[in-house]
Amino acid sequence: QVQLVESGGGLVQAGGSLRLSCAASGRTFSSYAMGWFRQAPGKEREFVAAISWSGGSTYYADSVKGRFTISRDNAKNKVYLQMNSLKPEDTAVYYCAAQPRYYLDYVTRTAYDYWGQGTQVTVSS
Repeated sequence: QVQLVESGGGLVQAGGSLRLSCAASGRTFSSYAMGWFRQAPGKEREFVAAISWSGGSTYYADSVKGRFTISRDNAKNKVYLQMNSLKPEDTAVYYCAAQPRYYLDYVTRTAYDYWGQGTQVTVSS
């Protein structure tokens, strides 16, 4: 079992930056690949970014590539999402998720076994 708690959301103007954090507790953090997803009102939860268990590989949705950076610190049991050049369309609840490192499916929502409660990000125009 893994417990995930996100933080760092808030209200920011377009063009601004936010850094989301996700703290993990429970089983060995390095046993899990980590992902960030988001869900806007009335829309499906969508993939944003993912990172392999070692941090050696990262993956991004086309909509955030070049603006968002995912990273992890296995010593601190944390994963981060640095979001730059934010746009109003980035407004959503952002969720941290974990999957066993051998799954190797970073994009599919149902491939993740554990989820945080989400943190709201609102980008004003």
